[in-house]
Amino acid sequence: MYIEQAYKGFTDRWRYFVGLLIVFVGWQIIGGIPLLFALIMKSDSFNSIGADYGAMADLLGLNLFFFLVLLTFFAAMGSLWIVVKFVHKLSFKNFTTSRKKVDWKRIIFSFVLWGIISSGLVFLDVYMSPENYEFNFNSGPFFVLLVISLIFIPIQTSFEEYFTRGYLMQAIGIATKRKWLPFLVSSSLFGLLHIFNPEVEKLGYGVLVFYIGTGFFLGILTLMDEGLELPLGFHAANNFFTAILVTADWTAFRTNSIYKDVSEPVLGWDVLIPVFVVYPILLFIFSKKYGWKNWKEKLFGRVLSKEEFVALTDGESDMA
Repeated sequence: MYIEQAYKGFTDRWRYFVGLLIVFVGWQIIGGIPLLFALIMKSDSFNSIGADYGAMADLLGLNLFFFLVLLTFFAAMGSLWIVVKFVHKLSFKNFTTSRKKVDWKRIIFSFVLWGIISSGLVFLDVYMSPENYEFNFNSGPFFVLLVISLIFIPIQTSFEEYFTRGYLMQAIGIATKRKWLPFLVSSSLFGLLHIFNPEVEKLGYGVLVFYIGTGFFLGILTLMDEGLELPLGFHAANNFFTAILVTADWTAFRTNSIYKDVSEPVLGWDVLIPVFVVYPILLFIFSKKYGWKNWKEKLFGRVLSKEEFVALTDGESDMA
Protein backbone atom coordinates (compact mmCIF):
# COMPACT_ATOMS: atom_id res chain seq x y z
CA MET A 1 0.00 0.00 0.00
CA TYR A 2 2.64 2.49 -1.03
CA ILE A 3 0.30 5.08 -2.54
CA GLU A 4 -1.85 5.05 0.60
CA GLN A 5 1.18 6.05 2.70
CA ALA A 6 0.27 9.61 1.73
CA TYR A 7 -2.67 9.36 4.16
CA LYS A 8 -0.14 9.43 7.00
CA GLY A 9 0.25 13.11 6.18
CA PHE A 10 -2.13 15.73 4.79
CA THR A 11 -3.48 15.12 1.29
CA ASP A 12 -5.57 18.23 0.54
CA ARG A 13 -5.36 19.00 -3.15
CA TRP A 14 -4.23 22.57 -2.57
CA ARG A 15 -1.17 21.19 -0.79
CA TYR A 16 -0.11 19.33 -3.91
CA PHE A 17 -0.52 22.44 -6.07
CA VAL A 18 1.56 24.47 -3.59
CA GLY A 19 4.07 21.63 -3.40
CA LEU A 20 4.52 21.47 -7.17
CA LEU A 21 5.08 25.23 -7.30
CA ILE A 22 7.71 25.10 -4.54
CA VAL A 23 9.53 22.20 -6.21
CA PHE A 24 9.46 23.96 -9.59
CA VAL A 25 10.94 27.15 -8.13
CA GLY A 26 13.61 25.26 -6.20
CA TRP A 27 14.56 23.01 -9.10
CA GLN A 28 14.29 25.21 -12.17
CA ILE A 29 15.00 28.66 -10.75
CA ILE A 30 16.99 28.57 -7.50
CA GLY A 31 18.90 25.45 -8.52
CA GLY A 32 19.88 26.96 -11.85
CA ILE A 33 21.33 30.19 -10.45
CA PRO A 34 24.90 28.87 -9.85
CA LEU A 35 25.08 27.42 -13.37
CA LEU A 36 23.69 30.58 -14.92
CA PHE A 37 26.09 32.76 -12.92
CA ALA A 38 29.09 30.62 -13.92
CA LEU A 39 28.12 30.79 -17.59
CA ILE A 40 27.68 34.57 -17.47
CA MET A 41 31.04 35.03 -15.73
CA LYS A 42 32.84 32.79 -18.23
CA SER A 43 31.22 33.91 -21.46
CA ASP A 44 31.39 37.21 -23.31
CA SER A 45 28.64 36.03 -25.62
CA PHE A 46 26.29 34.15 -23.29
CA ASN A 47 23.31 34.42 -25.61
CA SER A 48 25.16 32.53 -28.34
CA ILE A 49 25.46 29.44 -26.13
CA GLY A 50 21.74 28.97 -25.62
CA ALA A 51 20.88 25.50 -24.34
CA ASP A 52 23.83 23.80 -26.04
CA TYR A 53 25.13 21.26 -23.51
CA GLY A 54 28.35 20.77 -25.44
CA ALA A 55 29.12 24.49 -25.59
CA MET A 56 28.42 24.92 -21.88
CA ALA A 57 30.60 21.93 -20.96
CA ASP A 58 33.44 23.17 -23.15
CA LEU A 59 33.19 26.65 -21.66
CA LEU A 60 33.15 25.62 -18.00
CA GLY A 61 35.08 22.37 -18.15
CA LEU A 62 33.53 18.93 -17.86
CA ASN A 63 33.77 18.50 -14.09
CA LEU A 64 32.54 21.99 -13.20
CA PHE A 65 29.66 21.79 -15.66
CA PHE A 66 28.71 18.32 -14.39
CA PHE A 67 28.81 19.54 -10.79
CA LEU A 68 26.66 22.60 -11.51
CA VAL A 69 24.08 20.54 -13.39
CA LEU A 70 23.84 18.09 -10.50
CA LEU A 71 23.64 21.01 -8.07
CA THR A 72 20.25 21.92 -9.54
CA PHE A 73 18.96 18.57 -8.26
CA PHE A 74 20.37 19.31 -4.81
CA ALA A 75 18.12 22.37 -4.72
CA ALA A 76 15.25 20.30 -6.13
CA MET A 77 15.65 17.61 -3.48
CA GLY A 78 15.79 20.23 -0.74
CA SER A 79 12.60 21.82 -2.05
CA LEU A 80 10.81 18.47 -2.18
CA TRP A 81 11.92 17.67 1.38
CA ILE A 82 10.46 20.99 2.56
CA VAL A 83 7.19 20.22 0.76
CA VAL A 84 6.86 16.71 2.19
CA LYS A 85 7.92 17.68 5.71
CA PHE A 86 6.14 21.00 6.16
CA VAL A 87 3.33 21.17 3.60
CA HIS A 88 2.12 17.57 3.83
CA LYS A 89 3.47 16.83 7.33
CA LEU A 90 4.59 13.41 6.08
CA SER A 91 7.73 11.70 7.36
CA PHE A 92 10.31 10.81 4.74
CA LYS A 93 10.18 7.20 5.92
CA ASN A 94 6.50 7.00 5.02
CA PHE A 95 7.19 8.88 1.80
CA THR A 96 9.81 6.26 0.91
CA THR A 97 8.22 2.95 1.84
CA SER A 98 5.22 1.15 3.29
CA ARG A 99 7.56 -0.92 5.49
CA LYS A 100 8.21 -0.13 9.15
CA LYS A 101 11.59 1.27 8.15
CA VAL A 102 13.49 1.96 4.96
CA ASP A 103 15.02 -1.31 3.73
CA TRP A 104 18.60 -0.39 2.87
CA LYS A 105 19.33 -3.99 1.90
CA ARG A 106 16.86 -3.59 -0.97
CA ILE A 107 18.55 -0.37 -2.10
CA ILE A 108 22.01 -1.95 -1.97
CA PHE A 109 20.90 -5.16 -3.73
CA SER A 110 19.28 -3.20 -6.56
CA PHE A 111 22.32 -0.92 -6.86
CA VAL A 112 24.83 -3.78 -6.94
CA LEU A 113 22.75 -5.95 -9.29
CA TRP A 114 22.27 -3.26 -11.90
CA GLY A 115 25.79 -1.92 -11.39
CA ILE A 116 27.25 -5.33 -12.25
CA ILE A 117 24.94 -5.89 -15.23
CA SER A 118 25.24 -2.38 -16.72
CA SER A 119 29.02 -2.27 -16.27
CA GLY A 120 29.33 -5.73 -17.77
CA LEU A 121 27.35 -4.63 -20.82
CA VAL A 122 29.62 -1.61 -21.27
CA PHE A 123 32.83 -3.63 -21.05
CA LEU A 124 31.36 -6.28 -23.35
CA ASP A 125 30.60 -3.63 -25.96
CA VAL A 126 34.10 -2.17 -25.59
CA TYR A 127 35.54 -5.66 -26.14
CA MET A 128 33.26 -6.44 -29.10
CA SER A 129 33.58 -3.04 -30.79
CA PRO A 130 36.87 -1.46 -29.68
CA GLU A 131 36.87 0.84 -32.70
CA ASN A 132 33.87 2.67 -31.19
CA TYR A 133 35.70 3.64 -28.01
CA GLU A 134 38.61 5.79 -27.03
CA PHE A 135 40.44 5.24 -23.74
CA ASN A 136 39.77 8.50 -21.94
CA PHE A 137 41.16 7.89 -18.45
CA ASN A 138 43.01 10.75 -16.78
CA SER A 139 43.58 10.15 -13.07
CA GLY A 140 43.23 13.73 -11.80
CA PRO A 141 39.98 14.74 -13.54
CA PHE A 142 38.59 11.21 -13.07
CA PHE A 143 39.12 11.35 -9.30
CA VAL A 144 37.25 14.67 -9.15
CA LEU A 145 34.47 13.15 -11.25
CA LEU A 146 34.32 10.15 -8.92
CA VAL A 147 33.89 12.36 -5.85
CA ILE A 148 31.22 14.48 -7.54
CA SER A 149 29.39 11.36 -8.71
CA LEU A 150 29.48 9.62 -5.32
CA ILE A 151 28.00 12.65 -3.57
CA PHE A 152 25.61 14.20 -6.06
CA ILE A 153 24.36 11.47 -8.40
CA PRO A 154 22.41 9.71 -5.60
CA ILE A 155 20.78 13.08 -4.85
CA GLN A 156 19.89 13.61 -8.51
CA THR A 157 18.46 10.15 -9.02
CA SER A 158 16.68 10.15 -5.66
CA PHE A 159 14.92 13.39 -6.53
CA GLU A 160 13.70 11.96 -9.82
CA GLU A 161 12.38 8.86 -8.04
CA TYR A 162 10.79 10.73 -5.13
CA PHE A 163 9.21 13.26 -7.46
CA THR A 164 7.82 10.99 -10.19
CA ARG A 165 7.21 7.67 -8.45
CA GLY A 166 6.68 9.24 -5.06
CA TYR A 167 5.03 12.64 -5.09
CA LEU A 168 3.19 12.46 -8.41
CA MET A 169 2.17 8.82 -8.04
CA GLN A 170 0.74 9.43 -4.57
CA ALA A 171 -0.97 12.67 -5.57
CA ILE A 172 -2.68 11.20 -8.63
CA GLY A 173 -3.49 7.93 -6.86
CA ILE A 174 -5.13 9.65 -3.90
CA ALA A 175 -7.12 11.91 -6.23
CA THR A 176 -8.35 9.20 -8.64
CA LYS A 177 -8.46 6.16 -6.32
CA ARG A 178 -6.96 4.06 -9.13
CA LYS A 179 -3.44 2.68 -9.45
CA TRP A 180 -3.20 2.36 -13.23
CA LEU A 181 -3.53 6.10 -13.84
CA PRO A 182 -0.65 7.28 -11.58
CA PHE A 183 1.37 4.32 -12.88
CA LEU A 184 0.76 5.40 -16.47
CA VAL A 185 1.20 9.15 -15.92
CA SER A 186 4.28 9.04 -13.69
CA SER A 187 6.04 6.48 -15.90
CA SER A 188 5.31 8.42 -19.09
CA LEU A 189 6.27 11.74 -17.52
CA PHE A 190 9.57 10.28 -16.34
CA GLY A 191 10.40 9.46 -19.94
CA LEU A 192 9.18 12.76 -21.31
CA LEU A 193 11.28 14.70 -18.78
CA HIS A 194 14.28 13.53 -20.83
CA ILE A 195 12.90 14.94 -24.08
CA PHE A 196 15.33 17.87 -24.00
CA ASN A 197 18.38 15.63 -23.50
CA PRO A 198 21.00 15.91 -26.25
CA GLU A 199 20.49 12.20 -26.99
CA VAL A 200 16.96 12.92 -28.22
CA GLU A 201 18.17 15.66 -30.53
CA LYS A 202 20.90 13.38 -31.91
CA LEU A 203 18.98 10.09 -32.17
CA GLY A 204 15.42 11.30 -32.61
CA TYR A 205 12.26 10.75 -30.59
CA GLY A 206 12.57 6.99 -30.97
CA VAL A 207 15.05 6.98 -28.08
CA LEU A 208 12.17 7.97 -25.79
CA VAL A 209 11.13 4.30 -25.99
CA PHE A 210 14.07 3.61 -23.68
CA TYR A 211 13.29 6.44 -21.26
CA ILE A 212 9.55 5.76 -21.08
CA GLY A 213 10.18 2.01 -20.89
CA THR A 214 12.54 2.63 -17.99
CA GLY A 215 9.84 4.73 -16.34
CA PHE A 216 7.36 1.86 -16.58
CA PHE A 217 9.95 -0.59 -15.26
CA LEU A 218 10.64 1.60 -12.22
CA GLY A 219 6.91 2.14 -11.72
CA ILE A 220 6.38 -1.62 -11.59
CA LEU A 221 9.16 -1.92 -9.02
CA THR A 222 7.51 0.73 -6.86
CA LEU A 223 4.00 -0.70 -6.91
CA MET A 224 4.92 -4.38 -6.70
CA ASP A 225 7.45 -3.87 -3.92
CA GLU A 226 5.32 -1.25 -2.08
CA GLY A 227 8.19 1.22 -1.79
CA LEU A 228 10.90 3.20 -3.54
CA GLU A 229 13.92 1.23 -2.33
CA LEU A 230 14.46 -0.83 -5.48
CA PRO A 231 14.01 2.13 -7.88
CA LEU A 232 16.33 4.26 -5.75
CA GLY A 233 19.11 1.67 -5.95
CA PHE A 234 18.62 0.92 -9.64
CA HIS A 235 18.51 4.55 -10.75
CA ALA A 236 21.57 5.53 -8.70
CA ALA A 237 23.57 2.63 -10.16
CA ASN A 238 22.47 3.43 -13.70
CA ASN A 239 23.57 7.06 -13.61
CA PHE A 240 26.68 6.52 -11.49
CA PHE A 241 28.23 3.84 -13.69
CA THR A 242 27.18 5.67 -16.84
CA ALA A 243 28.95 8.80 -15.62
CA ILE A 244 32.24 7.16 -14.69
CA LEU A 245 32.52 4.52 -17.42
CA VAL A 246 31.62 6.09 -20.75
CA THR A 247 30.87 9.49 -22.20
CA ALA A 248 30.22 10.98 -25.63
CA ASP A 249 30.01 14.45 -27.11
CA TRP A 250 26.28 14.02 -27.77
CA THR A 251 25.08 12.81 -24.32
CA ALA A 252 23.67 14.68 -21.33
CA PHE A 253 26.46 13.23 -19.16
CA ARG A 254 29.63 14.69 -20.67
CA THR A 255 32.23 13.60 -18.14
CA ASN A 256 35.90 12.73 -17.64
CA SER A 257 34.98 9.05 -17.76
CA ILE A 258 37.17 6.02 -18.45
CA TYR A 259 35.98 5.61 -22.05
CA LYS A 260 34.67 7.94 -24.69
CA ASP A 261 32.25 6.69 -27.32
CA VAL A 262 33.52 8.05 -30.63
CA SER A 263 31.13 6.15 -32.89
CA GLU A 264 28.48 7.82 -35.01
CA PRO A 265 25.28 7.48 -32.94
CA VAL A 266 22.53 5.45 -34.57
CA LEU A 267 19.14 4.55 -33.13
CA GLY A 268 19.10 0.75 -33.13
CA TRP A 269 18.43 -2.43 -31.22
CA ASP A 270 20.43 -1.24 -28.20
CA VAL A 271 17.48 1.00 -27.28
CA LEU A 272 15.01 -1.90 -27.34
CA ILE A 273 17.07 -4.64 -25.69
CA PRO A 274 17.01 -3.15 -22.17
CA VAL A 275 13.26 -2.46 -22.28
CA PHE A 276 12.07 -5.72 -23.81
CA VAL A 277 14.75 -8.19 -22.67
CA VAL A 278 16.83 -6.97 -19.72
CA TYR A 279 14.06 -5.33 -17.69
CA PRO A 280 11.74 -8.37 -17.85
CA ILE A 281 14.63 -10.55 -16.62
CA LEU A 282 15.23 -8.12 -13.75
CA LEU A 283 11.54 -8.16 -12.86
CA PHE A 284 11.69 -11.96 -12.72
CA ILE A 285 14.72 -11.81 -10.40
CA PHE A 286 13.12 -9.24 -8.09
CA SER A 287 9.77 -11.04 -8.04
CA LYS A 288 11.38 -14.32 -7.03
CA LYS A 289 13.62 -12.74 -4.41
CA TYR A 290 10.85 -10.71 -2.76
CA GLY A 291 7.91 -13.02 -3.39
CA TRP A 292 5.71 -10.68 -5.38
CA LYS A 293 2.10 -11.77 -5.91
CA ASN A 294 -1.23 -10.25 -7.01
CA TRP A 295 0.31 -8.38 -9.95
CA LYS A 296 -3.02 -7.29 -11.41
CA GLU A 297 -4.28 -5.85 -8.13
CA LYS A 298 -1.04 -4.09 -7.26
CA LEU A 299 -0.59 -2.50 -10.68
CA PHE A 300 -4.18 -1.81 -11.73
CA GLY A 301 -6.29 -2.15 -8.58
CA ARG A 302 -8.11 0.40 -6.46
CA VAL A 303 -6.44 2.86 -4.09
CA LEU A 304 -8.05 2.65 -0.67
CA SER A 305 -9.89 5.62 0.79
CA LYS A 306 -8.44 7.27 3.86
CA GLU A 307 -11.10 5.67 6.06
CA GLU A 308 -10.38 2.21 4.65
CA PHE A 309 -6.65 2.66 5.08
CA VAL A 310 -6.95 3.82 8.69
CA ALA A 311 -9.28 0.91 9.49
CA LEU A 312 -6.94 -1.57 7.83
CA THR A 313 -3.94 -0.27 9.78
CA ASP A 314 -5.87 -0.36 13.09
CA GLY A 315 -6.11 3.39 13.26
CA GLU A 316 -2.33 3.86 13.27
CA SER A 317 -2.34 6.50 10.54
CA ASP A 318 0.67 8.38 11.93
CA MET A 319 -1.14 11.61 11.16
CA ALA A 320 0.81 14.72 12.06
